[in-house]
Amino acid sequence: MTIEVEVTREKIDVCKIIQSVKMPDCGGIVSFIGTIRDSFEGKKVKRVNVEAYDEMAIADLRRIAMELSSEKEIGGIAIVHRIGVLEIGEVVVAVAVSAVHRKEAFDVCQSIIDRLKETTPIWKQEFFDDGSRWTGGDAK
Repeated sequence: MTIEVEVTREKIDVCKIIQSVKMPDCGGIVSFIGTIRDSFEGKKVKRVNVEAYDEMAIADLRRIAMELSSEKEIGGIAIVHRIGVLEIGEVVVAVAVSAVHRKEAFDVCQSIIDRLKETTPIWKQEFFDDGSRWTGGDAK
């Protein structure tokens, strides 16, 4: 079982993340790729600034991965979250999960992204034509 978590300012290499969870005894790999969208609640988003308390974010991501991997037959989990100023369409988060069976991989991948949004100390500031707003764990 492998667990890799990272908070980075660098562009996320999705293929590398998927390869990092590939295991010979696992029949499924599921990934989630979150990108910066161009609108929120009808307002045009110009760009997004993502900030994190790096050490706490990494610890929380590791905790989430450990908890979920102990519940299912998981081969590997990789979670990478980007911080900094991101433009529309850029990858902000990538999650990859390998498992013996696809259902477990799907379930764990979804649970990771749901829990990440609830508890991990990562915040985003969305910029609009008429100002900006900060969101945290329970953002849409």
